Amino acid sequence: MKIFVTGASGFVGGAATRRLVAEGHTVVAMSRSEKSDAAISALGATPVRCNLDDVSAPVMAGCEVVLHCAAHVEAWGDPDVWDRINVKGTERMLQAAKQAHVRRFIHIGTEAALVHGQHLRNVDEDQPLAIHSPYPYCRTKALAEQAVRRANDPDADFVTIVLRPRFIWGPGDLTLLPTMLEFAAQGKWMWIDGGRALTSTTYIGNLVEGIVLALSKGLPGQAYFVLDEGQRSMHDIITAMADCADVKLPSRSMPGWLAEGIGAVCEFVWRSASLKGTPPLTRHAAMVMAKDCTLRGDKAAKELGYVPKFTVEQGLAELRKTFAKS
Repeated sequence: MKIFVTGASGFVGGAATRRLVAEGHTVVAMSRSEKSDAAISALGATPVRCNLDDVSAPVMAGCEVVLHCAAHVEAWGDPDVWDRINVKGTERMLQAAKQAHVRRFIHIGTEAALVHGQHLRNVDEDQPLAIHSPYPYCRTKALAEQAVRRANDPDADFVTIVLRPRFIWGPGDLTLLPTMLEFAAQGKWMWIDGGRALTSTTYIGNLVEGIVLALSKGLPGQAYFVLDEGQRSMHDIITAMADCADVKLPSRSMPGWLAEGIGAVCEFVWRSASLKGTPPLTRHAAMVMAKDCTLRGDKAAKELGYVPKFTVEQGLAELRKTFAKS
């Protein structure tokens, strides 16, 4: 099978590309630079120079599947960038895929598309999208998923599937764990509400398993949570991840209401004064750490045949190995 991948030089796209190539698929991947060219080639895929602003059908010629992993996930920045990449970029990908006669479009979504600041507790895929979320990432991922699901057209032989991981972690993580370790090294780490918020998680190996299943399974136009088994507190999973790097996180904490207030003040100051860099705390970061987010995986089990390939303990063992090698 010939597959076109976006975000192949990143965490999720890279792991998926490595697995797809290993299974004998031909992978063509979007690349925006020479550095990305090298990373994609090292995975055994073929880089094609294009981006989400100019992607067109010819780069997908002969592809049966598109795996759309690329997204703007930065914690701070110009709100227009989230719209341009997450929404307009996804719409452009859908248009190009249809014109190239791609048969299946797999979109890597997120539970964040449901979030407008509330707890999510034992939630399934029927929860409405938060297309008016106050958080740019959540709002634009909701709009992107809406576009993907609306584009589903089995009569035209164009099927769309959305996979929604939560709290993606594991070897190769370029954002989550590195940021936590940097904060700890600088003496800036602080829990919110003691890290007691409960969360579902998605080990990278389990997400890749879900992607492989979605190449041929899943109902047209549907979304699926792809998760690790069980749930755990933010404190437990983050502490376990830090332990893999032999880092002990401090116990100091602040209340969630205070963290969200500080995040709002920081954002106001950074915006009004046009300060460079990222604020020390944002409303979105505070909300993520303070709110429960427990999700149900029944639908993926039933319709994708998804079962977590790795336990959390196995994932932590693999993560520890990466630090032992460094």
